[in-house]
Amino acid sequence: MRLILASSSPYRKEMLERLCVPFTTVAPDVDESPMQGETPAQLALRLSMAKAQAVVQTHPGAIVIGSDQVATVDGAPIGKPGSFERAKEQLVRLSGRTVEFHSALCVSDGRRYQTDDIVTFCRFRSLTDEEITRYLQREQPYDTAGSAKAEGLGIALMDSMRCDDPTAIIGLPLIALSRMLRSFGINPLAQP
Repeated sequence: MRLILASSSPYRKEMLERLCVPFTTVAPDVDESPMQGETPAQLALRLSMAKAQAVVQTHPGAIVIGSDQVATVDGAPIGKPGSFERAKEQLVRLSGRTVEFHSALCVSDGRRYQTDDIVTFCRFRSLTDEEITRYLQREQPYDTAGSAKAEGLGIALMDSMRCDDPTAIIGLPLIALSRMLRSFGINPLAQP
């Protein structure tokens, strides 16, 4: 069975490597713009499915993993900042607040689809301008929703983090993914 990660994210690739299953990556060509009235959870699930569908259509017979993460505060999505200035604005806004990170998954073989949305609640510390600037200069998290890389120095921005899957915050929930893969006949613990 061929396993494909429908992603160009080096973070998701690195996470999937932890399961020790052979896979390849294919970048899906998906418009990630939110739809009118779509909640962050709906957006994350729709994009994870769209990514899996886009790749499974061009790779028949493969099992494809699609994933997407949307951060939200007060019900509004928080995107990837793209620059130092926008990242600083995000972290000033998130200081002392709780942010929901929706990490959605879709696994498909083209006939069957399984989806899940794993939510992580991150409580940001009250941050000083100096802490924010120093963090951004060191980590440069401009390609990360919410401007905080929890797998790196971004963990120091947090007061607390709550989730049933500690890998979800990095963008690929491995507990849920392992369960889904087993239902498609891929057991990470049965790999040679």
